[in-house]
Parts: sequence; structure tokens; C-alpha cells
Amino acid sequence: MPLPSFHMIDGAPEPVATFSHAAEADGWVFLTGQMPTFPGEPERPLPDGIEAQTRRVMDNLIIVLNGMGLGLEHAAQVRIYLTQFERDYAAMNETYQSYFEPGKLPARTCIGVTALAVGALVEIDLVAKRP
Repeated sequence: MPLPSFHMIDGAPEPVATFSHAAEADGWVFLTGQMPTFPGEPERPLPDGIEAQTRRVMDNLIIVLNGMGLGLEHAAQVRIYLTQFERDYAAMNETYQSYFEPGKLPARTCIGVTALAVGALVEIDLVAKRP
């Protein structure tokens, strides 16, 4: 098995830590958890509320996927992290599922956490598979 390749995607948000936007091995593409930050505007305040932050995170994931020649239809597994699980789960879920075709949802785990980088309410990472 070849070693993984590591990718930084033009137009994606600046990393908030030391990581690559994506790593790939054997056709599996692992996207780093995206934050609700704005590409090209790292100092811009985060969007207000869980719905807006979820949209920004999903849009950031799409930017990275597109930079890898993929889209959300290639997502096999998703992990979601919420700082206010009970308060935000339903609203996040409604926003999240609007990004996928009905009946074509990736496997998913959603986890409540005590805090996220940059004070975010939500972070989402995913694993995609090349056709």
C-alpha cells in the first residue's frame, strides 16, 4: 500500500492548527474537521447560531471535497462535534441533512464535546471514497 498523500486546498479556510485539509490513501480521502470560519477571512467573526455555523462548515467541506475532485455524494462517513448537544442537535441535523439527497446519507456519528477551536459550536469531518 502506498503512503498517504497530503493536500492543502486553494480557496479553503486557513487551518486553525497544524494539519492538512485532506489526506488520501488507496482511494479513501480523509477530510480534516472543518470549522465555521470563512475562506480568506480568518479574522472574520464566526456566523451566529448553530444553523449558520453548520452551513458554513458544510460549505467548507464542499470546498475541500471539490479541491480533491469530489463532492458530498462521495462521503461515506461523517463525524459531527457539538458543544451544546441537547440545545443544538435538532437544528444542526435539519441543516446538515439538507445537503444530501434523500436516502443517500453517509454513516454518521454525532458527539457532544466541551469545547472546539475558535469558539465554534460545531465541527464536522468526513471520509470520502473515490469512485
